[in-house]
Amino acid sequence: MTTKEEWIEKDLKYVWHPDTQMKQYEGADFKPVLIEKGKGIYLYDSDGNSYIDGVSSWWVNTLGHSVDRLNKTLLKQAESIEHVLLADFTHKPAIELAERLTKLAGEPFSKVFYSDDGSTAVEVALKMAYQYWYQKGKPEKKYFVSMTDSYHGDTLGSVSVGGIDIYKKIFNPLVFETLKVCAPYCYRCPMGCEQGKCTIDCFSEVEELFEKRHNEIAGMIVEPLVQGAAGMRVYPADYLKKLRYLCDKYDILLIDDEVAMAFGRTGKYFAFEHAGIKPDIFCVAKGITAGYVPLAATVTTDKIYNAFYDDFSELKTFYHGHSFTGNPVASAIAVETLKIMEEENIIENLKPKIQKLKECLEKFKPLNHVGDVRHIGMIGAVEMVKDKSTKEPYPFTDRIGHLVFKSALQKGALLRPIGNVIYFLPPLVITEEEIEKLTDIAYFAIKEVTEDFSYSQLPR
Repeated sequence: MTTKEEWIEKDLKYVWHPDTQMKQYEGADFKPVLIEKGKGIYLYDSDGNSYIDGVSSWWVNTLGHSVDRLNKTLLKQAESIEHVLLADFTHKPAIELAERLTKLAGEPFSKVFYSDDGSTAVEVALKMAYQYWYQKGKPEKKYFVSMTDSYHGDTLGSVSVGGIDIYKKIFNPLVFETLKVCAPYCYRCPMGCEQGKCTIDCFSEVEELFEKRHNEIAGMIVEPLVQGAAGMRVYPADYLKKLRYLCDKYDILLIDDEVAMAFGRTGKYFAFEHAGIKPDIFCVAKGITAGYVPLAATVTTDKIYNAFYDDFSELKTFYHGHSFTGNPVASAIAVETLKIMEEENIIENLKPKIQKLKECLEKFKPLNHVGDVRHIGMIGAVEMVKDKSTKEPYPFTDRIGHLVFKSALQKGALLRPIGNVIYFLPPLVITEEEIEKLTDIAYFAIKEVTEDFSYSQLPR
């Protein structure tokens, strides 16, 4: 029988892990955790240790692990048809899912284009937006606007509109030119405004850019209300309201990257609901299948769709497709996920959990090295700083977040950090008691790393 150590040895020999410097495992006491199973909000390793999945396994798991209804759906659909191309063919799960998504989002949404993951959903949206203007006789509208420190995926198109150097800088020779506006980072306000007294002064940069270059701009893409990979930075819904008005004024498409935020993360099905607006195109993935299998969708309106609808000879077809577009197994699981959310009132039942998370986050504020605590819906974030009074960050090479991650693992929680930010984004089925347990683990892990040892003693 292969031992755990032998499995890990094979892992390090053959598997190249994402977003990971593999040399960190060389001679270290910390190795990849070998997970054997999952149930509910818990993951179980090969030694029988349990961990609260505090980050929903990279934000995808919404209903907990190994859900009986979803397990049965997967098996039933695989026994019927596991995959069929979606060009000139179709199947009931893809049809039903498209209908449910458009009805859930409401008018004017009417069309769904499937792909594989969040990055590809964004690629679809960008290509769709550009080709829309091209076929409307405005090929000069070719630029996309996005925020600084934004993240929209790892494929080259999505990297182009991203704004985080660690993901983008090395690929700058390969990506296309985009326009950037400063993000509304309330803790470190780019305009110098006092936190909590925001008048969204940073939006003036968008206004100036749109006024000067609207004839060249195809669309603006945003992460709605939360910049996830930047450290779960929460910004006001009024920003989206202003943006919708400005896009209408200057005839610019608003693209909403809901990949991380959709399906309950902010307390509503879609984050744009908080602002009472509708984008022209929005992208979903991650939680759409409750973390079971990859699937993504780019949802849009008849206004966009009709620009592609013409005689074959006019060459207005949207020539984009992936082998697994609209996969029947993935689509069936997504349909069942939405049914569970509706039948079990998942969104409505979040209200007391959201309040509990908000209350539990208060305990972090007095800690000596916690600079900011952020919250929206079922998302919480704690930004650690070297100096609280000056907001001086810890150097990234000190890996403070990683040290907290290791401490939290020992205490029974998976809290993979974003730099110096520890965040909570658990499955929506977590209970109030489990929220308290999860945040307690994080509290003691942060305190242990940042306060119980002097800064100079922290491992390098």
